[in-house]
Amino acid sequence: MSEYNFREIEKRWQQRWEEQQTYRTDVDASRPKYYVLDMFPYPSGAGLHVGHPLGYIASDIVSRYKRLQGFNVLHPMGFDSFGLPAEQYAIQTGQHPAVTTENNIDTYISQLKKIGFSYDWSREVRTSDPKFYKWTQWIFMQLFNHYYDKDADKALSISKLTEHFAKQGNSGINAVCDEDTPAFTAAEWNAMTDKQQQELLFKYRLTMPDEAYVNWCAALGSVLSNDEVKDGVSERGGYPVERKLMKQWSMRITAYADRLLEGLNEIDWSDSIKEQQRNWIGRSQGASVQFAIEGNSDNLIEVFTTRVDTIYGVSFIVLAPEHEFVSFLTTPEQKTEVDTYVKWAASRSEVDRMSEVKKVTGVFTGSYAINPFNGEKVPIYLADYVLAGYGTGAVMGVPSGDQRDWNFATHFNLPIIPILDSQKDMDKQADATKEGHYINSDIINGMEYKEATATLIKWLEEKGLGKGKVQYRLRNAVFSRQRYWGEPVPVYYKDGLPQLIDEQDLPLLLPEIDKYLPTETGEPPLGRAENWKYKGQYEYELSTMPGWAGSSWYFYRYMDPQNDSEFASKESVDYWQNVDLYLGGSEHATGHLLYSRFWNHFLYDLGMVPQKEYAKKLINQGMILGRSNYVYRVKSSEGEGKNPVFVSYNLRKEYETTAIHVDVNIVENDELNVEAFKKWRPDFQNAEFILEDGKYICGWEIDKMSKRYYNVVNPDDIVARYGADTLRMYEMFLGPLTDAKPWNTNGISGVHNFLRKLWRLFYNEDNGNLLVTDAEPTREELKSLHKTIKKVADDIENYSFNTTVSAFMICVNELSSQKCSKRAILSDLVVILSPFAPHIAEELWSILGHATSVTKASYPVFNASYLTEDSFEYPISINGKVRIKMTFPADALPADIEQSVLAEETVQKWLEGKAPKKVIVVPKRIVNVVI
Repeated sequence: MSEYNFREIEKRWQQRWEEQQTYRTDVDASRPKYYVLDMFPYPSGAGLHVGHPLGYIASDIVSRYKRLQGFNVLHPMGFDSFGLPAEQYAIQTGQHPAVTTENNIDTYISQLKKIGFSYDWSREVRTSDPKFYKWTQWIFMQLFNHYYDKDADKALSISKLTEHFAKQGNSGINAVCDEDTPAFTAAEWNAMTDKQQQELLFKYRLTMPDEAYVNWCAALGSVLSNDEVKDGVSERGGYPVERKLMKQWSMRITAYADRLLEGLNEIDWSDSIKEQQRNWIGRSQGASVQFAIEGNSDNLIEVFTTRVDTIYGVSFIVLAPEHEFVSFLTTPEQKTEVDTYVKWAASRSEVDRMSEVKKVTGVFTGSYAINPFNGEKVPIYLADYVLAGYGTGAVMGVPSGDQRDWNFATHFNLPIIPILDSQKDMDKQADATKEGHYINSDIINGMEYKEATATLIKWLEEKGLGKGKVQYRLRNAVFSRQRYWGEPVPVYYKDGLPQLIDEQDLPLLLPEIDKYLPTETGEPPLGRAENWKYKGQYEYELSTMPGWAGSSWYFYRYMDPQNDSEFASKESVDYWQNVDLYLGGSEHATGHLLYSRFWNHFLYDLGMVPQKEYAKKLINQGMILGRSNYVYRVKSSEGEGKNPVFVSYNLRKEYETTAIHVDVNIVENDELNVEAFKKWRPDFQNAEFILEDGKYICGWEIDKMSKRYYNVVNPDDIVARYGADTLRMYEMFLGPLTDAKPWNTNGISGVHNFLRKLWRLFYNEDNGNLLVTDAEPTREELKSLHKTIKKVADDIENYSFNTTVSAFMICVNELSSQKCSKRAILSDLVVILSPFAPHIAEELWSILGHATSVTKASYPVFNASYLTEDSFEYPISINGKVRIKMTFPADALPADIEQSVLAEETVQKWLEGKAPKKVIVVPKRIVNVVI
């Protein structure tokens, strides 16, 4: 084949890889392992656009490079296939989500295979496959049957707890449990009914039924996670969302808060991801303080504060609008105003409420709390910046020391009490200093911060009005969704209590239902299933698991995907250990990436996995943005019955126009394909155009890649036009992997031309003859090759793929100039190129006479000696202007160079017999003779 026919080449090698199972991976104890993982995608109906493969291409390059280095590489792919979009489509069309999901997966697989990824497809997993979610349900059951023992610092079986209770009650138990867990003796435990014991155990289990404030979307009939809510509405559909207290299953992720914090020090993840997780966990050292309510001796408001030293500066208390005390704290005079505010706050998402810093809102309840230290009455307000699900749902307002409290106090004209003699300018802003001595603070007056804090905590504990405490922002994770398309929870109800089904009955399959909506009585869609009962008599749990369930452990299933008897065999897990390189989006920082770490720590406690952290290194690839194009319609041509007139970009200012997004796929180098445009939309078929130089030039702008902007580029189209190898190299060439960058098809031809130029090193362009020879390489050729060998290896190790593509281009240009077609050079060049452009590499490797795949080759050994120069050609300047060039040994001394330069005939001519004022020799740079 004398021409670079990429379509034929890529089709042939993709077929051969599949037939020969080139990328199939098995446990091989004789070789070191390397596990490269992509965050598996949700298979949407839209398929992939060119932004999606960015991380996949990078991980594929690393996988192929590691194989060349001798590693046994596990590089799998699967699908996070439960989810709301498929369910919404089912609601609209009546088609079962499994059918939609299957079709979408087929599209994804087809697209991924066209790009030439080295996935071991025999290991594919799908979270909606019963063979997979059987083990998701099984892990849920293990969580149900365990509690967290603080002394052991790990999860232990509930049976150990019940044995202890039967002998000693809960005396001596140091476990993570609900704060309202009562103390009881062995006699009291043994006297309890089974139901009472089970209810008490829920206060300890790592997963349990609970009441929690959730994002409830009535239109979707489901709870939404925080990242599914944007600006108070659902991300999908834009439906209103409200904060609502609901019965849910919860996971006691809080038990692992400290370990999740400590584990961040052991993993090579980005600082931004680590910081997001630290902030989300939010460990705070402080004190719990109880405020009495005026006229109500039955209830106390508990506040957690990290600055108990500011207690004498409290001038108000703020409760979350959802706080359980709101109803009885609200006086008749304030009821209308409070009810309006509570309803408004319920419509706002947690993220919106937490991020609002400029606007002050709140409402007075009409009631007062009593400061336990000085007996002062302070008004009780509601404000949406306090969340019921975080801390105690109550904060004490100290406007002299906290800016948000200062803003609130200023807005509502509340006192601002100075508490330290070092505080300044409190009429303008809060001063949060801890320096100086306390004033207006009774028992701590004159003390400094450390002594004051200890004194106040001691006083609280002696009076029984509070205690020193470590608090976390992290809450138990809601583990229920009122949806159909998710993992059924393996639970049934007997006498009103949830019970686990038998392990032998796993998987609990999704039942068939008539439609995918909540029942007429408001139950989740599973309530529509007919005769769906455990052992024919007990009601199943009707909620399904959230989207993060399957993604919290899927990386282990890839190790042993066909195992029916366990989630993965000990042999497989012990060999693969954990993920060496994980690539995916940073938007999952506090969702998938935190929950999966929690599940992994739990499985580690049970001895089922060998590492506490499942991913050693994580890279978050940047987003590829869309490059939108615009056409400009002349406003006078707008309206019914008029032929639209469009004016070219550089002429648009001469007319009054309206900018309209146009499909980027009918634009090339910003030039509009006029005929394609007329066919694009029926209302444009009679369009007229005002051209410049015979062309219609479009405007452009950088947007998010979206169908709405007509700037979505399908990778299938790029592959069909330029080839998969061009797409792979171009996506890497766009910029640093972790940066956001715009897609611009205009530049892709340069990468394609590079591959054609590479091809011409092998074949004569005129007669099609093979050029490859067995001649010995020159030193210059070896230099070009070996600097590229080193550059490529260094760049891959540092994930700097864009600069690697540049290095390949430089190398091929140099070899072309040297007219190099020598087998010794080209063989190594093909090997180092193969991770980036595997199809052309396989073809050229075969042309070079190899019977096996290039994936079986070894990465070439870099030889530094080829980069050492024997000589250097110096430009010789006379008064700063280069007149001649002279070559000297690379190690020549400056004095010897100066002597030879001054003796040279051309230099002598310029000197005209005079001695130079000075001669400047810069080694391996330049010689300048000043006359």
